[in-house]
Amino acid sequence: MERIILASASPRRHQLLSWAEIEYDIMVKETDESFPSGMPVEEVPVHIARNKALAVQAELSHDRLIIAADTVVVLDNQIIGKPKDRTDAISILQQLSGRQHRVITGVVLQKGNKVHAFADVTFVDFHPLSNEQITYYVDHYKPYDKAGAYAIQEWIGVVGIQSIHGDFYNVMGLPVSKVVKAITLF
Repeated sequence: MERIILASASPRRHQLLSWAEIEYDIMVKETDESFPSGMPVEEVPVHIARNKALAVQAELSHDRLIIAADTVVVLDNQIIGKPKDRTDAISILQQLSGRQHRVITGVVLQKGNKVHAFADVTFVDFHPLSNEQITYYVDHYKPYDKAGAYAIQEWIGVVGIQSIHGDFYNVMGLPVSKVVKAITLF
């Protein structure tokens, strides 16, 4: 089978595909991550992933299987993006403290005109976090490139997460078992 193209610069997605022993090449194109006003939050990451896949496909000289993904954190039906800076990261984690939120990853697999798209949802419950814990995490782990200002596989996940309901790897950025199953459709 020809190597898959992963349309993502995320080191976590690279790691997850490697753990699944999927051979892939990385190809990333700058993509607009905006979405239509009023789009349901569950559809947003699939919309963005679709745009990523299309941007990469436009650069290819022949059809190859592309995997594109986007992950959003949703609290009170509002998407929480990546923090702008330290203050924003602290504020985001204070909002998530002691509460449940959703992590939604949209995935698009595309080869030529054949497309398979889906979203996976995981519910994450944080313990109440002290301001000291939050500032420690932000200052030591600098989660500025992470939706929701945290990575579940880092210190904050170990000490701060009470429970998850759904796929742990989805929270890392890719529901790998569902992706592996979807690859067989191509």
